[in-house]
Amino acid sequence: MSLFYDGAPDLRRRSWSPFGRTIAVAVIAAVLGGLVGGAFALHFAGTFGPAPRLGMATGSTVKPVSTGAGTESPVVQIADQVGPAVVGITNRAQMTEWFHRSVMVDQGKGSGVIFDSRGYIVTNNHVIDGADEIWVSLNDNQPPLKAKLIGADSWSDLAVIKVDAQNLPTATFGDSDQLKVGELAVAIGNAVGEFERTVTAGIISGLNRKVQVQDDKYGEKELTVVQTDAAINPGNSGGPLVNGQGQVIGINAVKIGETGVEGLGFAIPSNTVRQIVNELVDKGSVAWPWLGVQLVDKDQAAIQLRQNFDHGVLVYKTVAGGPAAKGGIQDGDIILSIGGKAVESSSDVRTLVHTYKVGQKVEVLVLSNSARKTLTVTLGEAPK
Repeated sequence: MSLFYDGAPDLRRRSWSPFGRTIAVAVIAAVLGGLVGGAFALHFAGTFGPAPRLGMATGSTVKPVSTGAGTESPVVQIADQVGPAVVGITNRAQMTEWFHRSVMVDQGKGSGVIFDSRGYIVTNNHVIDGADEIWVSLNDNQPPLKAKLIGADSWSDLAVIKVDAQNLPTATFGDSDQLKVGELAVAIGNAVGEFERTVTAGIISGLNRKVQVQDDKYGEKELTVVQTDAAINPGNSGGPLVNGQGQVIGINAVKIGETGVEGLGFAIPSNTVRQIVNELVDKGSVAWPWLGVQLVDKDQAAIQLRQNFDHGVLVYKTVAGGPAAKGGIQDGDIILSIGGKAVESSSDVRTLVHTYKVGQKVEVLVLSNSARKTLTVTLGEAPK
């Protein structure tokens, strides 16, 4: 975990206990195999003309799905309306064979949604992460198109890619803040990377769920997601979760991966998607606030550092010249709360910090040399 992202340091003889009770969540990219390739170069929106905007749907621009007596199932209409805008995505990377030949191999498959007719597509970051090449299969039986990466963000698990095409069908994005538990939810995506535009139906099972997932960049992180019992399978990652009006209200991202657990899938809410996508289109990356510390949770501090404390998170090291150091936080301090909200893990700290904006001031309560101090820290921008 890089210190630039307020993570835990890599202590030697590492044999730490788990981060408490974490929901076993499996990231649902399609079957991944082979080695991760090199970084895929960013290509910004300016190359392709005026930047697209992912806006909010309104009643005047959305054709409602009919649910009256005598009509066909609304799921059929939703599949007809949204299905053409769902694409298959193949993540390809170079690897070296036994005979030292460099070959391009598939290392995963997922899904995406076209949101601009000029070929702009939103998907999950984990679908395209580590790709040397990204290929997109459209809904027209034509050969796959090679895509350019516009921008990607590991924390939100979202990415924007673009294919060289025009007049493509697009999906309409709705307002996830208006969702109600029990309403219709339809998932569309490339199940197991093979069955293109598979449609499954269920309901919205829960709102504002907090799930802990593992991230290669951030370690453990918390996502706020929409819960659904519509079947979500490997390969559905990056595909849409759609409401009864045919509006995308989430991007399918994770599911519970424990034996005996069924019908627990999660999608990134459309309002979060809208915010992140527009920033990725504009800048190619997302500016996340940064505290500038390395953190160690209390269980690990007791085992590895022989430091015992009941509450909070240990500051193992502050970044010289970083926001925390400038605000008066010192190595060895214990962070007890941020903005008045108690923290018990490094994941809590990262999650709370990410609720603020770069340049915003936040009060941090620390225990320093057995004395409680409230310090004001101006959050910086996380280094890329």
